[in-house]
Order: sequence, then structure tokens, then C-alpha cells
Amino acid sequence: MIQTVLIFLIVIIGTQGQLLPPVRHDGFVYPPGRRFDPDTILIEAFFDPVCPDSRDSWPPLKQALEHYRSHVGLILHLLPLPYHDNAYVTSRALQIVNNVNANATFSLLGAFFKHQTLFYNAQTQLLSRPEVVEKIIKLGKVTLGNSYQSILKSGFNNTKSDRATRVSFKYSGSRGVYGTPTFYVNGFVLSDVASPSNFGGWKKIIDPLVQPKGH
Repeated sequence: MIQTVLIFLIVIIGTQGQLLPPVRHDGFVYPPGRRFDPDTILIEAFFDPVCPDSRDSWPPLKQALEHYRSHVGLILHLLPLPYHDNAYVTSRALQIVNNVNANATFSLLGAFFKHQTLFYNAQTQLLSRPEVVEKIIKLGKVTLGNSYQSILKSGFNNTKSDRATRVSFKYSGSRGVYGTPTFYVNGFVLSDVASPSNFGGWKKIIDPLVQPKGH
């Protein structure tokens, strides 16, 4: 594991000199279509779709977003970790769906979290990559509807989602992120100690930022 992380860090360092600005800012806005004004408290979350810690941190974060509503916004970035065998291909699926319908992106993310064990290393070690992709397409069809079967199939057969996923990976590296979940609030990273694991933790962070605006 340590060796894998070291290799990952070397790759990140190597990619920083190769970055070019993408067509649009990296990440998925939640809720989709939300526009942020200068007073919005902006949370950036770096998630891996097959990371158990990302899965567990999503419900309290979503609860906080629903609680604070217009005061707080989220941009979710994908960081497919190299030691999760299917992180990259599940991230590609989210990019494919987001390109068609941003409202469906978080539904698919929720499905990956709910059925995460289907894509763990041990459960897929005897499967080929096309077989894993087929499992993803099946889950997408069940979660989002029949039309997404062809959308996902065609998306995996072109390079657009591959490029978008690479941009997300490199963007995470440019921000110094190497693990998931990682959170930034208004541009400042939360340390492992400060990262909230429940709704109460988010309240401790956000309440002091929201309350002064009411005075």
C-alpha cells in the first residue's frame, strides 16, 4: 500500500508540469445548475466512487447542504485512486452521465455508493475490464432508466469521458490532494482531524461562517 501511494505521489508531481486549462472548471456542481454568488460558502469534495470513506461521508455532507441551502454550495471532484481497481472506470461512467444530464450524475454516484461492494477489488479480480464495464452499464440502466444503457455504452467507446477523467485526476494532483475524501471550504483544506464525519461536524465548521452574515 505504501509503495502504491508513493508511486501515486510521483505521478501527481509529474503531471503538474503538464497541465493545461480545461474547457470548463473541473467538478460536478450540487445541486446541478446551481450558481454561486460571492457570499456562498463553497465546499469542494474530492471523492472516489469505490472508496468506503467517500461513501460514508456523502450522507452527512448532503444533509448539511440541504440544511444550509443557499448559504452553502458544493463542487464535487473525482479522484480515482490507483489502488481501487475500478475507481477509474466508475469515474468515467459519472463523466459520461454528467455530459448528458447533470441531474442524473448524483443518482448514479448514489448507486455506486449503495452497491459499492460489487466493484471492490476482491469481487472483480477475476473479471475482465469489459465485464466490469458491463456491470456498470447494467447498474446505470437500473438506476437511471433504459435509455442510459446506450448512452453509457457509446460513452465508453469514445475518448471524451477518458479525457475528462484524466483532467479530474490531474486537477486533484494540482491541488495537492492524494486521498479521499478530502474537503476544502472556501479554498482552505480541512485537515484529517477537522474533516467532519457527521452532520454535527459540518455544523461546527459552517455555523461560524454563516452566522456573521445575519448580523
